Amino acid sequence: MSRYRGPRLRVVRRLGELPGLSRKTPRRAYPPGQHGQGRRKRSEYAIRLEEKQKLLYNYGVTEKQLVRYMKKARRATGSTGQKLLELLEMRLDNTVFRLGMAGTIPGARQLVNHGHVMVNGRIVNIASYQCRPGDVISVRNKDNSRRMVETNMQYPGLANLPEHLEFDKNTLTGKVNDVIKREWVALQINELLVVEYYSRKV
Repeated sequence: MSRYRGPRLRVVRRLGELPGLSRKTPRRAYPPGQHGQGRRKRSEYAIRLEEKQKLLYNYGVTEKQLVRYMKKARRATGSTGQKLLELLEMRLDNTVFRLGMAGTIPGARQLVNHGHVMVNGRIVNIASYQCRPGDVISVRNKDNSRRMVETNMQYPGLANLPEHLEFDKNTLTGKVNDVIKREWVALQINELLVVEYYSRKV
């Protein structure tokens, strides 16, 4: 699938809370569509597919990118599912979002793509850039850039800053101290089901 640009609350109603996609909460608690309120028995495949779609929509990656992350996670040591979440969480757009510089991951991606974010003193406009421990993430020293981030910080997407990050609100500078721990992943997901979904495909 290509990157989703449709109504976000529709996806949230279908898949549950996606903190990276939207700050809004739907008024209706059942899935969208004509049969949304009907009781349906989901197959094993459907359950795994939904977990995979949570990753696609929450982190704003394409199917092709997710397959690439999956292959990379398989090659790494340790739990494949946790490594997959780690790779997605350490993307630059997600890190900017978790620092509170943007209210959603699409908003953070826009900041990065438009050259408002610097990593280690250099402008990085690639949203999929993998942040590493020691990276310093700052806002470009331009009035327009600082104003945008300061406005975004009034309406943060998530209240708590993960323990692997630190952020100075005065200088608008953040630092990556470590790799994210599993308990700090905000998305409610069973990553093992995603690994099982791809076990027959990748």
